[in-house]
Amino acid sequence: MGTVLIKAGIFLCMILLGILLRRVGFFQKDDFSLIAKIVINITLPCAVITNFAGMELDFSLLILSAFGLGCNLLLMGAGVLAARGKSKLDRAYNIVNYTGFNIGCFSMPYIQSFLGASGAVAACLFDAGNAVVCTGGSYALASVMVGKRNRSPVAAFFKKLFRSIPLDTYLLMLLFAALGSKLPTPVVDFAGIVGGGNAFLAMLMIGIGFEIHLERSRLHSLLLHLIIRFSICGLLAVLCYFALPLPLEIRELLCILLFSPIASASPAFTGMLGGDAELASTANSISIVIGITVMTALILLMGIAG
Repeated sequence: MGTVLIKAGIFLCMILLGILLRRVGFFQKDDFSLIAKIVINITLPCAVITNFAGMELDFSLLILSAFGLGCNLLLMGAGVLAARGKSKLDRAYNIVNYTGFNIGCFSMPYIQSFLGASGAVAACLFDAGNAVVCTGGSYALASVMVGKRNRSPVAAFFKKLFRSIPLDTYLLMLLFAALGSKLPTPVVDFAGIVGGGNAFLAMLMIGIGFEIHLERSRLHSLLLHLIIRFSICGLLAVLCYFALPLPLEIRELLCILLFSPIASASPAFTGMLGGDAELASTANSISIVIGITVMTALILLMGIAG
């Protein structure tokens, strides 16, 4: 128990460091985007390569990718239903913000710290399905809804989707695993050094972008959003723990991943749609607090930390 709390405390301190450094002026709000680009396009893909390298991949676990996609589609449907009778912009907001799990920038470094490379690979497989939605799929659909794209929505969806470097990395490593091939040792060594910084940069980035300030008139929308999302995730966790035909350690991992924070790109996508970016940022920040609390509690409860 003490080891789990110490590790969780270290991650929390990294986030608090980001908050503190922004408060004292060391970082500015715009620095969040720069660090996010480094994490998403450099350190996260390198961490994925390192986790996959040398692992014997059980292809029956590809069901995790389908599960990650299915969870997002369910949340998307719930968001659309919650906005019935409201404006197209409200429905677009829900499509972008009800969906998406922050696996790469939050849960994967967190999980890897507790469960090692095998847990991180399982998280990557879940994230491969999740990434279809949160790295551009939800934004493409929401853009069509509010009329921001005149071209084919299908073409827009796939163009945005396959410009995601993390998703491309997942697919590449899965292809190497399917072919029984391995990357050259120098490439893996380089990825190991760069990817080693992913956890710190990801948590620092979260702290820099952490914001909780909102007018009282929008509290109802905020609470409704968080209650619906985490209630559904809680029900999915119970379902996958007791009903999925997977090994116990995988079912436990899925329960933890389902309480991941909202995808970090959601506030940016909301602003690009012309929606309430401040509400999205506040919901995102609160989801981080909920995520780190519940995920740590589950790790303690299940006793699965290595």
